[in-house]
Amino acid sequence: MNLDSLYQEVILDHYKNPLNKELLPNPIAQVTHLNTSCGDEIVLNLHLNGEIVEHITWDGIGCSISQASTSVMSDLLTGKPIDEALVILNSFVEVIQSKGKLSGDDEIIGDGVAFAGVSKFPARVKCALIGWMAFKDALSQGLSKK
Repeated sequence: MNLDSLYQEVILDHYKNPLNKELLPNPIAQVTHLNTSCGDEIVLNLHLNGEIVEHITWDGIGCSISQASTSVMSDLLTGKPIDEALVILNSFVEVIQSKGKLSGDDEIIGDGVAFAGVSKFPARVKCALIGWMAFKDALSQGLSKK
């Protein structure tokens, strides 16, 4: 099995079996992000416990890339200190915006490396980033309430 096939399998697995795809009540912040170019939509609830990302739960509709990427993000960032979550987020964004120049470090972005190929397709970049940008927005709102 080549690397591209493995990455496609990772994306399809997260799409078919998404992690944290149920909105938990009483979040510190809830945001909705919509990709108007394709119709992808993510509703994300964020729960913080001090400086720890306690829960990221979400619901949404859209393509396999948007749904799988949000699943990966919610799994990677849950349980992390906010500072570490932001390092992971920024590393993922850098890969996705690299136009195919970066493959990502699986030690930092885990299954997020499966989306590196998406960066070669500008029309799909927003799909891969929608959940990550929803998290960033929710975190900003949540921290402003503290």
